[in-house]
Amino acid sequence: MEKLQAYRLGTECFLQGEDLISGNTIPGDEILGNENLVRLLQIETELMDFASISQDSVSASPGSSPEKELMSPGMVQATQGSELVEDSSVIDLLVMGAEAVEARNWVLSLAIVAKLNCLLNDGENSDNPFNRLAFFFTQGLFHRSIDAPEMFREPVTGQADILPIFQVLQELSPYVKFAHFTANQAILEATEGDQEIHVIDFDIMEGIQWPPLMADLAARKNVVSLRVTAIITDQKNLISVQQTGRRLKEFADSIHFPFIIDHLVMVSDNDFESINTGHTLIANCMMHQLHIPKRNLSQVKTFIDGVTKLSPKILILVEEELFRFTRTPSMSFVEFFCEALHHYAALSDSLVSSFCKNREAGLRQIEKEFIGIRILDTLGQFPSANEEKRQWGKGFDCLREFKPINLSFCNISQAKSLVSLFRGGYWVQNEKWKLTLYWKSMPLTTASIWVPISTSR
Repeated sequence: MEKLQAYRLGTECFLQGEDLISGNTIPGDEILGNENLVRLLQIETELMDFASISQDSVSASPGSSPEKELMSPGMVQATQGSELVEDSSVIDLLVMGAEAVEARNWVLSLAIVAKLNCLLNDGENSDNPFNRLAFFFTQGLFHRSIDAPEMFREPVTGQADILPIFQVLQELSPYVKFAHFTANQAILEATEGDQEIHVIDFDIMEGIQWPPLMADLAARKNVVSLRVTAIITDQKNLISVQQTGRRLKEFADSIHFPFIIDHLVMVSDNDFESINTGHTLIANCMMHQLHIPKRNLSQVKTFIDGVTKLSPKILILVEEELFRFTRTPSMSFVEFFCEALHHYAALSDSLVSSFCKNREAGLRQIEKEFIGIRILDTLGQFPSANEEKRQWGKGFDCLREFKPINLSFCNISQAKSLVSLFRGGYWVQNEKWKLTLYWKSMPLTTASIWVPISTSR
């Protein structure tokens, strides 16, 4: 319990009063602006004559539930289409829209998007958390329908504006802390007795993972130093990473802890050859987390291929359950869409259960700045071409030089203690070498620890 409290205090001290640099992103309320809404309404007016729609249309029975079986395209005659769209529930329409996108029936998918926008923009419906979630999925269907991958990019709200929202997220959900606690505990255990520790961090963001680790390392009897190399995948993020580095250095100086931070612009796995490997090396890879901008599969593979050449002592992977390497490649778009709908509905439900009525504004900010953007990223990242799916399916190959190991009893116990501090249905499951954070029956994010095969024999 003392460690959890220290984490909270250290993070708050680290984040308070910072002048963060804004990024080039898109505000959540502008993802589907007035221009596009007008266009959608025009589409609804012009395209609701379903007599001209081919029999490739998709259908669903009114009143079905989220757990219903996936519907197949081409189930009804064209003359039934108008009635189905008019009478179907929001969930039915979302699944129908996903099936239309998969069938590349753009006329039908855009008509369904138009109908959904009319339903979800109604004043009464906007007070329903699920309907607000459904609106983000509707935006995702719209962008897939007009083939606009450029719309799936990072939000424009500056870091300074997002920071208070991020702090609220940390207070109300163990989602972020679970990832950081599990990773830091694994680092502490792997570096016991080591004096020079070097972490290569795939996505440092605001750097909030590292102050608690510094505090734990500083408490060791022997003098320990920490070096963090922040990986940069886009040159435009350089200033933000440098700002994070300055904050981390100031924190380290405040507790008199030896700390160095540098960065590496990653273009190919050959770039990692410039890293000095004279220290105990740790690779830290947080993928597709709610608060982290999307990183495509090729960037993850490049990172893991690069650190493989350096033979780190451990590789830490924290994956959003929806994007785990082993599950996505075999899915159709409709299957993936339904999985995503259930996943983010569970995540939203977990946050709603933690909010008091007087903090409704905070919940809506989290939905706008984190969940909404993540849903758009999620639908945008799903591979549509067979070659893209084949490449995605090879994602797990980049771990061929590693093997997973069991998490320690201490790490598992710490995770259980953490989730017990939060309200609702959070719990953790340790299955073989994976530690997973659940909300009720839905897995949210999974942590695992890997070691090089060459050094584990």
